Amino acid sequence: MGKEVFVKFVSEPRNDQIKSIVGLACAAQAIEDGHNVSVFFAAAGTRLLDASYIQELDHEMGQDSTIIAGFMDKITTNANLYCSWASVKATLGVLEGEGGLIVADDKIKWSGPPGVIHLATNSEVQLTY
Repeated sequence: MGKEVFVKFVSEPRNDQIKSIVGLACAAQAIEDGHNVSVFFAAAGTRLLDASYIQELDHEMGQDSTIIAGFMDKITTNANLYCSWASVKATLGVLEGEGGLIVADDKIKWSGPPGVIHLATNSEVQLTY
């Protein structure tokens, strides 16, 4: 039986790309291992929902790498996704309903601190990047 795993991305990925890559890899691995994974993108961590930034991270891994896009596909397909619209607007300049994210708006539960607190207090394992 899998555990309840909560992964939160809040740091600016441009300040430490490798930390963000490790976080995505861990979230994808938790899914692969059969855990129930919830991922919350907040603050500058919402940059990870920008397709062009995922391409930058893939390029960091190697000229023709798609490993990061693979991690994101696994996460966006299999995890419970949460995000702050205020953070998306502040970081990416995208408004709700504009379709500017790597995942459709209706595939994300939009929240703020109440969602973070709920996920944190109901999880067995927490990872923050």
